Amino acid sequence: MSTQKSPTEITEEGTYWLRSRDVSDSPRIGGDGYFTEHDVTRPEDVTADDLPPVDEDAVREIDREALEQEKTIGKWQLTGSAETIEELWPEILDDASEGVIWAVKAMTTFGYEELPYDDYMIVVYTPNYFAKHDVDRVREHLRNEYDVEHELFYKPDIYTAKGVVAETAEEWGLSMPARYRS
Repeated sequence: MSTQKSPTEITEEGTYWLRSRDVSDSPRIGGDGYFTEHDVTRPEDVTADDLPPVDEDAVREIDREALEQEKTIGKWQLTGSAETIEELWPEILDDASEGVIWAVKAMTTFGYEELPYDDYMIVVYTPNYFAKHDVDRVREHLRNEYDVEHELFYKPDIYTAKGVVAETAEEWGLSMPARYRS
């Protein structure tokens, strides 16, 4: 069951993100069933054979580091106006509650004021960015269900942990601050 709490109405200091697991008691959010249902390898079971093909050495190196650290979570970054986020948040939250997507979080009004973004953001997580079929399935779901046609970037959590952003991607030897875009 979801609590309809809008991320654009939250103004409590220090509350930058509203996470799906904080507003829903669904056991499917970030749950174990997702791996079987969507044929996704669990992070602890990923091997070098599961690494997706890549041409860039820097990307390959970060992928290997993610493998060693079992840091395979990543997210599609969906930006938009307050109105867009208001419209999409309850729908995408329901998708997480139903196991269609693994997990989701949205930037709050307080976060909008404090974080360095020009738009609000919803991040839609997958548990294993090496499982490209699942990353693509989630992207297609956003496109087909919600008409999210504009280009989106998919950023592994290891990129976030390393501080990879548009301004630093080149320092890391990356052509963009994301692993995939679509």
